[in-house]
Amino acid sequence: MAELSCDVLVVGAGPTGLMLANWLVKLGVDVIVADGKEGPTRESRALVVQARSLEIYDQLGLADQVLEAAERADALAPGFLDRVFGRVSLGRLGGTLTPFPFIEVLEQSRNEEILYENLQKLGAGAPSRIVRWETPVTAVRQVEDGVEAKVGNDTVRARFCVGCDGSNSAVRKARRIAYEGVTNPHRFYVIDAVGVAGLVENAINVRPGGSDFLLGFPMRGRHAWRLLGLVRDEDGDSRLTEEDVRPRIRRFAVTYGESRWFATYKVHHRVAATFRDGPFFLAGDAAHVHSPVGGQGMNTGMQDAHNLAFKLADVLQGRRKDAWLDRYEAERRPVARTLVATTDRIFGAITSQRPVARLLRRVLVPVVAPLGVRFVPRLSGGGRVFQYVSQIRVHYWMTPNARAAAGGRRDPVVGRRLPWAGGNFEVLRDLRWQIHAYGGVAATDVPDLSLPVHVFPPAPGTGLQPGRLYLVRPDGFVAAEAAVSEAAGVFPAFLRG
Repeated sequence: MAELSCDVLVVGAGPTGLMLANWLVKLGVDVIVADGKEGPTRESRALVVQARSLEIYDQLGLADQVLEAAERADALAPGFLDRVFGRVSLGRLGGTLTPFPFIEVLEQSRNEEILYENLQKLGAGAPSRIVRWETPVTAVRQVEDGVEAKVGNDTVRARFCVGCDGSNSAVRKARRIAYEGVTNPHRFYVIDAVGVAGLVENAINVRPGGSDFLLGFPMRGRHAWRLLGLVRDEDGDSRLTEEDVRPRIRRFAVTYGESRWFATYKVHHRVAATFRDGPFFLAGDAAHVHSPVGGQGMNTGMQDAHNLAFKLADVLQGRRKDAWLDRYEAERRPVARTLVATTDRIFGAITSQRPVARLLRRVLVPVVAPLGVRFVPRLSGGGRVFQYVSQIRVHYWMTPNARAAAGGRRDPVVGRRLPWAGGNFEVLRDLRWQIHAYGGVAATDVPDLSLPVHVFPPAPGTGLQPGRLYLVRPDGFVAAEAAVSEAAGVFPAFLRG
């Protein structure tokens, strides 16, 4: 039995916890990660990596490794039962919006392995101290100088503790934080199948039916797919097995040979009542869970981690006061609430067994989906849909009174992740506050605020205006905008701790 200390105790070594640990270690923060399981997850579970998460991986220096391991889905393929209505190219929708305009299919287990391997490299001096496998956290409590936790047989004292330990979070329960929401009444299946036939290749297949639905995600390997849908006890034996699922899948004219993994589950839509309780924080599934529609669960957790890591580092290293950490909940909880509400509505529309809902699916989907395939890629709204799904359109109010001052109107640039202008993301690897200009400004015009200054060519269509200066946070979000003559008066307020 030993007494250990660190800056941040991360409870849970899933994608969220490992992403948080990677960023904290990279930012010079002393971390211990504890998890009761024996190593990275072996089941695939979540499997979609969205554009925004790839941008975060890129800032961490891991995007190429993720892309090499992933199976690319370059299109959406809508259908209805056994009918397919064509392909909607993702590259056409997002090609001018992000350097990663596709959906990369990479199961949770490989995300965890990549993050764990990188964490070992970052903490080369003591990798085993950073992640403690087979070491559950059985108790946490607040003490005068932070947190004390029972970690395996040891006691860990930390300044902060982050619960990344899933929907049954021990940290959330120990702090008695409510987990508000609902559970979908249906049960669903997930199969990692091989020898699959009947799906559109290299595309996310979305096929609702009158009383059913099928989602298909291409995976690495010949004719390998992840299949999801509704499951019922078809043979009446009071057990839900793979044999209850095969007939349902055949209704969509889809067949498969064998499965590598089969499971059934319930879908929950829940958000924690608070994401911060003193020195305790929640992230990922410990803070929010929702349906797999859109493939955003794992991504939202990793983005929580990215956001929180910079704030924790700022406070621990003396650049900001403790109140700066309140910004984590102010920024990330609205994202979770919107996501849960949206996926709840969509999933409810897809799975509802009410006669009206089933009739609407039978009548509307075969009419609307073919029109969408033809016209969505040509409309500006198609790009906006891509931004929402890929999570590059997330917005934060940058000050507590910003919403009231703006009359509730969201700025096209400020409060959002920096718009991609073709070559302006590489400088974000510097991990510092910086000033950007996009045409109409020379570097010598920019006031000296002891920040890196980057002047780029004009970027039409991005919202970035010539002659303006943009203050960009280390996490890639635009904190403020000002004319050259006003920047010295506007920007320092966002930099003060």
